[in-house]
Amino acid sequence: MLCQEIYKKVINCRGGWGIAGTPLHAAVSKGHLSCLQVLLAHGALVDSVDVKAQTPLFTAVRGKYLDCVLTLLRAGANPNGSKTNNSSPVLTAAREGDVEILRQLLVHGADVNSRSKVLVWPSCDRVSSGPLYLAAVYGHMECFRLLLLYGADPDYNCTDARFLSLVKQPKTVLEMCLRHGCGVEYIQLLIDFGANVYLPTLIIEKSTKQNEAVELLLSERGSPKALTSQCRLAVRRHLKSINKIHCIDELEMPTSLKYFLQHKPVPVHVL
Repeated sequence: MLCQEIYKKVINCRGGWGIAGTPLHAAVSKGHLSCLQVLLAHGALVDSVDVKAQTPLFTAVRGKYLDCVLTLLRAGANPNGSKTNNSSPVLTAAREGDVEILRQLLVHGADVNSRSKVLVWPSCDRVSSGPLYLAAVYGHMECFRLLLLYGADPDYNCTDARFLSLVKQPKTVLEMCLRHGCGVEYIQLLIDFGANVYLPTLIIEKSTKQNEAVELLLSERGSPKALTSQCRLAVRRHLKSINKIHCIDELEMPTSLKYFLQHKPVPVHVL
């Protein structure tokens, strides 16, 4: 069909039932990889948007079609999706807990601190629903750790000047983890990756799991961070500032130091 001029002219036109989108959207919505490849080969726009400003990549991420995600990214799709869409591929992958799709988005340069265009304003919970927050409250530990490894700001909603101009007392990720009973492992990771332990307001509840996390936080407040940890944070922050946080393996340094920077245990070789 696409060999005929009449069909080539409509390859990027929106239509169909429900959310009107392009043929590329229709193909990825069902995970039809071969159709996706044919459409791209005949000139389909990789970042076309449907009526909700969703790109084909966003649709593929939402459907959890890894092969389609990889094909679109290799074809040059914007890993951040459309600027006019309220959500983003990273936010969707973090919420759904799809670690490999999230990893590929981050490898291809997606914004690890991606923000929803719509702030969450339930009662007094002033927090922007970023990827760290979503991964934590939905219990996706692997995604939570992966985001931090790729440079997610553990205090992301308390360091953005524009956000603070709109919300004077935002809730930190630490505080939201405590409120949702996310467990000690989430709190420990945030601390290890440099979260400001003095920001969250502590509300002690009867939950044993939450009380363990609060005890850990109070313990951190009473003890200075080790010099080795501060050095690791400084190096990682510099690498993030020059967009090289994903290049630790390429640094000319002992393997043990690379593992340390990546928060990995050094492998023990048995003689």
